[in-house]
Formats: sequence, structure tokens, C-alpha cells
Amino acid sequence: MPAPTTLFFDLDDTLLDDHAASSAGLRTLMDRLGHPDYNAARRLWDIQTHISFSAYVAGRISLTQQRRERIRALATHAGHPWISDEHSDDLYHSYLDSHRAAWRAFPDVVPTLNRLTAAGITLGVITNGPEAMQRDKLAALDITHYFKIIVCADTAGAGKPDPRIFHTACHHLGVTPDRCWHIGDQLKADAIGALAAGIRPILLDRHRLHPGQADITTITTLDDLPRLLGPAVSASTGLL
Repeated sequence: MPAPTTLFFDLDDTLLDDHAASSAGLRTLMDRLGHPDYNAARRLWDIQTHISFSAYVAGRISLTQQRRERIRALATHAGHPWISDEHSDDLYHSYLDSHRAAWRAFPDVVPTLNRLTAAGITLGVITNGPEAMQRDKLAALDITHYFKIIVCADTAGAGKPDPRIFHTACHHLGVTPDRCWHIGDQLKADAIGALAAGIRPILLDRHRLHPGQADITTITTLDDLPRLLGPAVSASTGLL
């Protein structure tokens, strides 16, 4: 395949350590609900988040509804089978306050973005998170300036793995999908979604959760990206 002119990045758990941030928020919820078991709470929270957020991205429920579903699942698990909408919203705001306070970029993010920018590659973000929050995250990490475009599901009218969100990003930059790569941590949303859109997927498997993906290029750190991009980029970043 030809060398890409554009690289798109996922945000959560690709650039921002969302697992650590959500763990901080989850512990706040556990304290308020009296939930005693972090491992059990974490498993439940992850499963319910996948179910509810997927329904939100697909347009079946609202952003507020998916938040309430997640809170109520955890509350029920903690012995509170019924809570009002107002209480659910209050709990979620407590979660979000702790989540925001823990926003951090992975250590390999800024060095990699600097190398790619120095090589003249156009960078963008494609994310399923709501645009206002995702822009807040990029600003908090002080990396917004690296990206020429930020495309989010709620304003693009489709979310990953739907090819339309990838094509929207390409259209805004005036590039064809075959000249783009997409880097993300999710096998279905990021890798398979990009592939369906005609974009080369790079699966970022930081925790080695997706072994054996023979047809998808997989890396465990963003430090590997410059070498994947070929001698010209590696030389410009001093990695040969």
C-alpha cells in the first residue's frame, strides 16, 4: 500500500488513558453507593458501558439515557435496585468530576505526535465520544494543535464502525481513504470499521487483548508508528 498522507487517531485508550480515568470515577461511585468489590464493579461497569454506549452511538438511546443505564446497573449491583433520574444524574456528575481530574495522555503520545508532525503527515481524530467532551479532553492534554480535524459521532451523524464517519473525515480533508491510516484500540469500532471504509487499520493493543489478528497490523505502543510508515518518515524522525 502507498505511504499514507493522513493518520487518524481514536482518542479514548489510544491517546488518553481512559481506563485509568474511568477507574478513578468508578471508585467515587463505589464510595457513594457502598459497593465493596472493585473487580466485580469494574467488570460490570465495562460490560454495561459497552452495551449502553453502543446503543447511544447507534442512535437508539440518548446520551443521558446511556449514562443513567450505567449508573443504575452499578447501583443495583450495590443493593440499590431503584434510584430516581435526579439521583442517577447526580451520581454520574460525581463520576465525571473524578474522571476529568484523572485525564492523562499515555507517555508515548506527545513524542509520537511530534515525530509525525515533523515528517509532514496530516493528523486527525475520529472518535465516538460526544464532541464537547472530546474537545475538552484534547485541550486538557494540550494536544489539540496537532490535529487538523476532529470528527465525533454526535456531529458526524454516524459512529464507528460505520464507514460514514471515516468518509466524513476524509471528505473534510480532501483525501481519499486509500491514502489514510486509522490508529485505535478497539478491534470492531476502530480496526474493522476503518477496513470497511477503505482505510488501513492499525490496531493499538497496549494490553495485548487481541492476539492473533493476522490480517490487521497490530502494535503495542505508538512508538512503533514511525517505523511502520517507512524509511522516509523514520529518517525524518531520526529512528533509522
